[in-house]
Amino acid sequence: MCGRVAQYRYIDDYCAVLGLGGKWLSSIENQPLDRYNVAPTTLVALLHQAEDGLHADLVRWGWRPHWAKDRAPPVNARVEKVAHGPFFQAIWPHRALCPIDGWFEWVDEGEPKKQPYFIRRKDGAPCLCASIGQLPDADEGLGEHDGFVIITADSAGGMVDIHDRRPVVLAQDLAREWLDPATPKERAEQLVLHQGEPSEAFEWFRVDRAVGNSRNQGAHLIKPIIA
Repeated sequence: MCGRVAQYRYIDDYCAVLGLGGKWLSSIENQPLDRYNVAPTTLVALLHQAEDGLHADLVRWGWRPHWAKDRAPPVNARVEKVAHGPFFQAIWPHRALCPIDGWFEWVDEGEPKKQPYFIRRKDGAPCLCASIGQLPDADEGLGEHDGFVIITADSAGGMVDIHDRRPVVLAQDLAREWLDPATPKERAEQLVLHQGEPSEAFEWFRVDRAVGNSRNQGAHLIKPIIA
């Protein structure tokens, strides 16, 4: 987790859910993103704070330090290690939110192919996933080495049956605190370690196996199917 997400609303919908009450600067055209099957290494809408306010940019999902050229860029970072391990040390201070409408996991149910599930908030709101990255410069835009990772934690409750890891999704007020550059790094670590949304905030259901091919798109990929 998490290796495939959905991101289909208007970018302004994701910005507005933060409740900042002001304007934001977006390099993304305000039309439905319409991406129901988003794979790692592609450009994904990301929210981050700069000196002039909230920015929304398309940023590559995946990042690695320059000295780790012998491995593929990770797309996730384990919350238990991200704040103190050397791998993400350079980007730990650079906090962001990846706003998604849900994510996919695959479960072995004894069939020849694993069954995909879609996981989303029960209340229908976007999932504000705590992220860190090498982020676009406010003046120069996206750089060659920019990218981000989503922070993940152990699953709990019934979600464990779907996958043992989950993205750290923050409630609106905590998401604002996470983005705020004035939030100390120690407080930021406590937010993602202990204050992510509980499994009870989510629902999950079987979806079409067509989601296994990232070239497939469309709203039918997130519709429940009857077992």
